[in-house]
Amino acid sequence: MEPVIIVLIILVVLVFIALIKTIQVIPQASAAIVERFGRYTRTLNAGLNIVVPFIDTIRNRIDLREQVVPFPPQPVITQDNLVVNIDTVIYYQVTDARAATYEVASYIQAIEQLTVTTLRNIIGGMDLERTLTSREEINAALRGVLDEATGKWGIRVNRVELKAIEPPTSIQDSMEKQMRADRDKRAAILQAEGVRQSEILRAEGEKQSQILRAEGEAKAAALRAEGEAQAVRTVFEAIHAGDPDQKLLSYQYLQMLPKIAEGDANKLWIVPSEIGDALKGLSGAMGNFGGLGGGSGGNGGATGAGVPAQERREKPSID
Repeated sequence: MEPVIIVLIILVVLVFIALIKTIQVIPQASAAIVERFGRYTRTLNAGLNIVVPFIDTIRNRIDLREQVVPFPPQPVITQDNLVVNIDTVIYYQVTDARAATYEVASYIQAIEQLTVTTLRNIIGGMDLERTLTSREEINAALRGVLDEATGKWGIRVNRVELKAIEPPTSIQDSMEKQMRADRDKRAAILQAEGVRQSEILRAEGEKQSQILRAEGEAKAAALRAEGEAQAVRTVFEAIHAGDPDQKLLSYQYLQMLPKIAEGDANKLWIVPSEIGDALKGLSGAMGNFGGLGGGSGGNGGATGAGVPAQERREKPSID
């Protein structure tokens, strides 16, 4: 009985292994290449698949999702004989698992070498300045060449990006100095423009201030003159309303002469013709005042000239 049990156990194990070999579960976004006796039979898609155990074998499992592969820096010579190191990144996707398995031995290595050679051809026709400023152009050219070459391999190149373009150290130092000089130049220009604009604004402000000050002084002078004219009219009307005589006017005129002479700028006096009449009137007023004083004081010889002596004797004295 024991040999029979051992055989049954062996059969159960073989059946179990056969079931495992028969049922193949392929994950989503993946594919598997099936070969029968070393020859391609079919491609297994995602899900549950049945194969013939011990006859069909899984050759390769391929991920159908988009892949990202960075390539190490590659030295490339530009048109002006400068060596630059360029890092590239390839975004690709396997569209045909059979072609990716049988058309090329290693599509990753093939894409890398194709990228290097294509990049050297493109950069070789550009100088350093154009290389540094034409990333989009280089990316488009690389993608076009790679997509055309990898199509028969069942590969679609979605994007090609240049991670870095590193020129030689000496060129980097020269570029930094040039950029620093350009920044200093722009800063000096901006500072000069700022000073110029400030001076213009200051001049405009001073001009506007002087204009406003002059307008204010003109208005003040006009108001002052108007006030003085109003005061003169008021005084003139008051004088005429009081009906002054010639003697009072002459006395007031003489009182104003010292005020007219005040000030350091009064170097020249203009004496009007009416001053003679004023002085005559004032002299006559003073003479009359002196005559009145002589009659009361008894000094008739000096102040009573022109009055007959007989009349003076006939007048009674006033106690």
